[in-house]
Amino acid sequence: MNTHTRTLTLSLGPTGDKKLSSTPPASAKWNYTFDYYKMLCELAPELPSSPSGILKSPRLPHLQRVIVMSEEEISGTIKFTDLFVAADSSQMNNLEQVKKTRVRFDDPCSIQFTSGTTGVPKAAVLSHHMIANNAYGIGRRAEYHKTHHRICLTVPLYHCFGSVAGTVLGMLFGATCVLPSRGFEPEAVVQAVQDERLTTCYGTPTMFVDILNAQRKVQRNLSSLSTGIMAGAPCPPELVMSLINELNMKDFLVMYGMTETSPVTFECFPSDSPEVRSSTIGYPSDHIEVKIADPNGQIVPVGVAGEVCIRGYVNFLGYWGDPEKTEETIGQDRWLKTGDLGILRPDGYAQIIGRIKDMIIRGGENIYPTEVENFLTELPGVLEAQVFGVPDSRMGEEVAAWIRVVDNAALDEHSIRQLCKGKISHYKVPRYILFKEEFPTTITGKTQKHVMKEITIKELNLN
Repeated sequence: MNTHTRTLTLSLGPTGDKKLSSTPPASAKWNYTFDYYKMLCELAPELPSSPSGILKSPRLPHLQRVIVMSEEEISGTIKFTDLFVAADSSQMNNLEQVKKTRVRFDDPCSIQFTSGTTGVPKAAVLSHHMIANNAYGIGRRAEYHKTHHRICLTVPLYHCFGSVAGTVLGMLFGATCVLPSRGFEPEAVVQAVQDERLTTCYGTPTMFVDILNAQRKVQRNLSSLSTGIMAGAPCPPELVMSLINELNMKDFLVMYGMTETSPVTFECFPSDSPEVRSSTIGYPSDHIEVKIADPNGQIVPVGVAGEVCIRGYVNFLGYWGDPEKTEETIGQDRWLKTGDLGILRPDGYAQIIGRIKDMIIRGGENIYPTEVENFLTELPGVLEAQVFGVPDSRMGEEVAAWIRVVDNAALDEHSIRQLCKGKISHYKVPRYILFKEEFPTTITGKTQKHVMKEITIKELNLN
C-alpha cells in the first residue's frame, strides 16, 4: 500500500451484529447499537457497490480498503479472516524479513485515541518500547510476578487501559484475561468473578460504582477477588473503601496516567494502607521523572498545587498529523504537560485536585471540583457526583452538580444543601443541583463534564 492510500478496519462482531459497547450511561444499560458500516456508507455511498478492496470515493479519496471483523459477506468490504489466506509464501517470507531487519523497538506500533473527556479525542502515537515497558512496570508494581492472576477485563481492548494493562500485561506475566461480556454489563462482571474465580478486576470509577450496585442487588460470591486496578478518572475515597470492604479487593491499586504517557505514571503498592489508596494516586512509576509546576514551568514546593508534568520513556511520540498540538503538550525540555492539577506529598505520593480547565473561579475564589465531588459522594444516599462550573453574570462562574442517588433515596436540592452547610465552605456549595439517572461518558467509561456543562446551560437557560 502506498502512502496515499488508507485502510479502515470495522469491528462488527462475529456474526455481523453491530451491538457494541458505546457511550455507557451509569444506569448499567451500557450496550447500544453502533452500525459503523451504515455510518461509513453515509460518508462514502459508493462503498456498497464497490468491488471488495477497491473503494473510489470523491469524499474520501485516500480510503481504498475497508476490512470488517465479521463472518458475513458485506458489500464493498474485505473480511478480516480472509487476510490470513490472502498472502502467498513469498509475501510471508518478506514479512518475516521486515520484522527481523526493519522493525525497531522504538518504532511507532499503535495509535491510541485519547478519551475525549474534555473535547475531541486526539490520536496519540505510541512505540513498542513505551507499551511493553509500561505494561511490565504495572505488573511488577501490582506484584503479578508473585501469583498467577485471572483478570476480569471490563475495559475496551482498543484503549490504553485494556490493551496495555490488560492484554500486553497478561502476556508478559502469564495472566488469564476473561471478558465478561461484549460491552460493559455490571451484572455480567460479578457473575464472571463468581463463575471463573477471578482474582483481579479492572475498571474506571464509574464502572466500579455500577459493579458495586450490581453486587449489592444480586450478592454473588466474590471471595476469589483480592486485587484490581481503578484508573481513568479521580477515585473518590468512599468508593475506594467500598471496593476493599464489599468486593474483597483488599490489595487493589489506584493508578494514574493518560494515553500520552503509555499510560501509567503513578501507582499505589499493594502494601499501601487503605487511607493512602483512598486519598492519593500512588507513587511515581519506575524510570520516569515527575514535577509539579507553576504556569511558567517552574517547580513548586512540596504540598503546593501545580500542573503535573511527566518526562521519560513513557512520553508519546506525538499526535498523528498535529505537530502544533504536540508542541503544546511536550516542550523542548521534553516535559509533558498533563493538564492536571496536583500536589506532591513529602513521601512522594501525589494527589490530583482536578483538571486545570475544570477549575471553577467563582468571584475570585478557586474551587477544585474533585474536592466537592469527594464530599458529596460521602453523603448518605449519594451514589455518584460530578461537579463543574457554569457561567454567571455576577460571579463569573457558579458551581453546578449532577448527582446520582441510591435507589429510593429521599434526597432533594434542599436536603443536599443542608448536608453541606457548615461542612464545606459556603462558596463551594453547588448553586445548581441536578439529579440524573445517568451521566454522559466516553466509550471507555469516563464522564464527560463538557457535555454535562452544555446540557446544564441549556436546561437552566444560563446563556
